[in-house]
Amino acid sequence: MRIVLVGPPGAGKGTQAAYLAKNLAIPHISTGDLFRANISQGTPLGLEAKSYMDAGNLVPDSVTIRMAEDRMGHEDAANGFLLDGFPRNVGQAEALDDYLKENDLQLDAVLDLEVPEDEVVKRIAGRRICRKDSSHVFHAEYNKPKTEGVCDVCGGELYQRDDDREETVRNRLDVYHTQTEPIIDYYKAQDLVVTIPALGKVAEVTERAMAALQALTK
Repeated sequence: MRIVLVGPPGAGKGTQAAYLAKNLAIPHISTGDLFRANISQGTPLGLEAKSYMDAGNLVPDSVTIRMAEDRMGHEDAANGFLLDGFPRNVGQAEALDDYLKENDLQLDAVLDLEVPEDEVVKRIAGRRICRKDSSHVFHAEYNKPKTEGVCDVCGGELYQRDDDREETVRNRLDVYHTQTEPIIDYYKAQDLVVTIPALGKVAEVTERAMAALQALTK
């Protein structure tokens, strides 16, 4: 299957993408991973992207599109893939359509993880990260540490990242509504969008998504 995963910040796209890709035995293609891999490996695309980032500029769509196309052309993606973070706007969606058409491929579904905006803000603004080890993550409401402000694992100080502050989260949501959300209507016109309620436990959301995908193949 060839799937695009969309949803606002805090919807759990990365987590769901990993589970879905494993269940479907297809690669999880994340734009964040693509950028990190290309930059760390010093590929021509990575060097080009880094030149923009070092100058404090946004990486243009053309570079992102070429990275995604290169990854989709790998052998492990021959029987399908799950795209996470791409396309991010209608221009990228059009480029993806062109790539698929040129390679005689097509999308099977666009999964839209639906989460109320107030829940998104609560999820992200409640995160607390350990200063000693950033992989230790807690939440002010959903995963409280035993002692407030102290990491259960290593005793490090827990803090709120600037990116997780409510004002920043709401700005990120505004960007999502302006730039990325329009691709949902773009794909609805192609009858590809499947809306998945993303509230509840991770496993429950995964089950809903898998059930929706299985229904498409019947």
